Amino acid sequence: MAAGESFDVYRLPEEHEAIREAVREVCTAKVAPYAAEADETGEFPKASYDALRAADFHAPHIPEEYGGAGADALATAIVIEEVARACASSSLIPAVNKLGTMPLLLSGSEDLKRRYLSPVAAGEAMFSYCLSEPEAGSDAASMTTRAVRDGDHWVLNGVKRWITNAGVSEFYTVFAVTDPTARSRGISAFVVEKSDAGVSFGAPEKKLGIKGSPTREVYLDNVRIPADRIIGAEGTGFATAMRTLDHTRVTIAAQAVGIAQGALDYAKGYVAERRQFGKAVAEFQGVQFMLADMGMKLEAARQLTYAAAGKSERGDADLTYFGAAAKCFASDAAMEITTDAVQLLGGYGYTRDYPVERMMRDAKITQIYEGTNQVQRIVMARQLLSGVV
Repeated sequence: MAAGESFDVYRLPEEHEAIREAVREVCTAKVAPYAAEADETGEFPKASYDALRAADFHAPHIPEEYGGAGADALATAIVIEEVARACASSSLIPAVNKLGTMPLLLSGSEDLKRRYLSPVAAGEAMFSYCLSEPEAGSDAASMTTRAVRDGDHWVLNGVKRWITNAGVSEFYTVFAVTDPTARSRGISAFVVEKSDAGVSFGAPEKKLGIKGSPTREVYLDNVRIPADRIIGAEGTGFATAMRTLDHTRVTIAAQAVGIAQGALDYAKGYVAERRQFGKAVAEFQGVQFMLADMGMKLEAARQLTYAAAGKSERGDADLTYFGAAAKCFASDAAMEITTDAVQLLGGYGYTRDYPVERMMRDAKITQIYEGTNQVQRIVMARQLLSGVV
C-alpha cells in the first residue's frame, strides 16, 4: 500500500455509524427523559417503546421479508448499545424481541416465521423467551415444564421464572420437556400466545435494577396450542435455546457497553464542572487515572462486542466462545465503570438526583442473565479445551 493511501479495513462502515447517530438522536429526545421515571415507578416505559417503534428500532433484527428493517447483528448491537446508554430498561425492548424471536429465525417453519415475526416487526406485539424455571436456572436442562401431545395439539403445564417483559409481550417462546427420558434431547420449543387459555403471570419481581422492564413468572396451566406451533423438530428445543444464546449474549454485551458509556459520559461532564480545592476535579491526577481506566475498559469491551457481533452475523464456528467472552467481559467492565462513576460523583453519585446510581444498579443484571458470568467462563473454557478457538 502506497504512503498516504486510505486504509479503511478496520472501522465501522458508514451505514453503521449513521444508525448510531439516528438512534442516539431518538434516544436523547424521547427515551432518556423517561429513564428516571421508569426506574422510580417500575412501569414499562411505553413512551420509549412508542418512540423506538416509530423509528423502527424496536426489533431491527427482523429480516425484510417479514416486514422488518433487516439490520445485521452489528447494527442491532449498536441500536441496543445506544438505547442502553439512555435507558437500560428500554434497551430490553429490542434485545428481548431478538431473544424471543431468534429460535424462530434459527429453527422455525416458514409459516411460523410469517405468522409471528411480522406483527413484531410492525410493532404490534413483543416477544419474550421462557427458558428458566424456579429450580432450573443455570442448569436449564433440568426443567420440568411438560408438553404432552394430544392429537393435533400440545398441552403445556409448568412455571417459567425470570421472564423479561412477561405480561407486556404478546408472544412467548416456551421450552418444555416432551420426552422425560432424554434429558436435554427431550426438550422442545413452542410459541405460546398471551391470549391462550391457561396462560397467566405472577406479580412483578421487586428488583435492584432495570425496573422499567417487568420481570414475572409465567404460569402454564393446561395450555392447549395447535401442534404446528412447535419450533423445529421435537426434541431439538434445547439445542435451539443454546444456539439462540450464542447470538443474544452479544446483545447483552452491547447493553452493558451502552450502560457503561452513559455512566462515563455523565462522570466526565461532572468532574469537568465540579470544583474542589480551587480547581476542577478533572484536573486531579487520581481522577484522570480513574477516567483513563474506565475509558480503556469500555473500548476493549466495545471492540470485543463488535467482533462477536460480526461472528454472530456470519455464524462462525467460534461464536459460542466469542458470545460468552463479549458478554462476560463487557458486563464485568460495566459493573466496574458504573461503580467508578458513582465514586467520581461522591455523595451526589449515591443519590437518585443523579443517574449514575441507577446505571450501577442496572449494570449488575448484565453479569447475571443469559447465563451468569461464572457460566460464561465455563463455556469459554470448554471451547478452548475442545480446540474450537
